[in-house]
This record gives sequence, C-alpha cells and structure tokens, in this order.
Amino acid sequence: MAKRTLADPADTLGESRARVLELLRLADEPLGVRELAERAGLHPNTVRFHLDGLAEAGLIERATEDRAHPGRPRMVYRAVPAAPVNGTRSYRLLAEMLTGMISGMLPEPERAADEAGRAWGRYLTERPAPFERVAPEEALSRLVGVLDEIGFAPDAERDGRSATIRLRNCPFREVAGRHREVICSLHLGLMRGVLEEMRTSLAADRLEPMVEPGLCLAHLTARSDT
Repeated sequence: MAKRTLADPADTLGESRARVLELLRLADEPLGVRELAERAGLHPNTVRFHLDGLAEAGLIERATEDRAHPGRPRMVYRAVPAAPVNGTRSYRLLAEMLTGMISGMLPEPERAADEAGRAWGRYLTERPAPFERVAPEEALSRLVGVLDEIGFAPDAERDGRSATIRLRNCPFREVAGRHREVICSLHLGLMRGVLEEMRTSLAADRLEPMVEPGLCLAHLTARSDT
C-alpha cells in the first residue's frame, strides 16, 4: 500500500472515502463503480457518494470509458496526480448557506430535512430481494454499517426489542452547532430511510443530540408485525 504523508488529503476524508481514493491511486487504469465497490467492500451507491465528494474536491477525475464493442460506455474514475490549486474551497460555508436557507425559508424545515434524509438513506442501502423482510438484528447491523461508511463512528447495543446507536462523530458538527434541528432531522431521516428500504420491523424513533461532548444517541424499536 502506498505510504501517506502528513499532507495527504486522504487523512481528512474519513476511512471509507480515503480507501476509495487509495484504490484509485494504486490502480493501473481507471476503475468503474462496481470494481471499486468490490475492492473496497462497499455498496455501489456508497461508492458513488464518495466518488462525488472526491470529484468535487478535485482529487479524482471522471471519464467515459473508450469501448471498441457495442454497448453503452460506463463512467470510470482515476486519481489526479496532484490536487489542482484553483483557489480556496469552502464546503462548510455552502452547508451553512443551504441549511440556513432551509431553516429560514421553508415552512417546515425539520420535515423537509427528514424527507431528504430518508431519500438518501434509501439510496445508500442495498435493497433486499422482493418480499424479503430483514430481521431487526440484521437490520441494525446493516444500519450501523451504512452510518460507519458515512463517518458517524457508530456502535450499537440491543435490549430486547429496543436498540441504541451511539454516534461518536457528527460529519456536520460545525454546521449542527448553528442549525441543530435541521441537521439532526436530516440524520434521523437518513436512518429511517435505511430501515424503510430494508422493509424491517425496526424503526428509528428519535435522535438525542449531544448527550455528551461528541456523542449523540439514536433510539430504535422493533415494531410488532401486524
């Protein structure tokens, strides 16, 4: 594995995103989403999510694959030799602007954030087979996996039909300080979307923010089948 330096941008990306970047840096040729998903051990939609972030940061480039045979060409990705310097980027400012707009302009900002979170949760989740219902224990494990890929540093414990997930890192910590209701609703919606996509009886009831410095608690319950 290539040795990182202290200045390597991967050090600030989170483990999963850094792994995707490292795979592209080590590859002899551009890679597609499914190849990266197999090598990284991630869901393809999660890989797409990280690829979008890496492309926006200028660390990778997208290209359409050259194909000599018929068929729709796929999108492939490669790492750039060095991040281009095109001025300062401020994604935190963008996040502040968007969450501020949601808080100040939408009539029901928390509901809008919850719905957006649900949509992304469904997108980032591997859909089960038709008519399959994922058992609560397995659903909890998969949910923790999705949250870990995004960077929440989660761990969970079950107590009968209830479960608690400890979220030890908020990817939007700085923005949440000013727009907690929106950010927390977004995160709770994300968890709800993941569980809904799995068609499980486990449901995310509420999110308890900052019970300790750097620690939030998500409370879940397994509903009785009707």
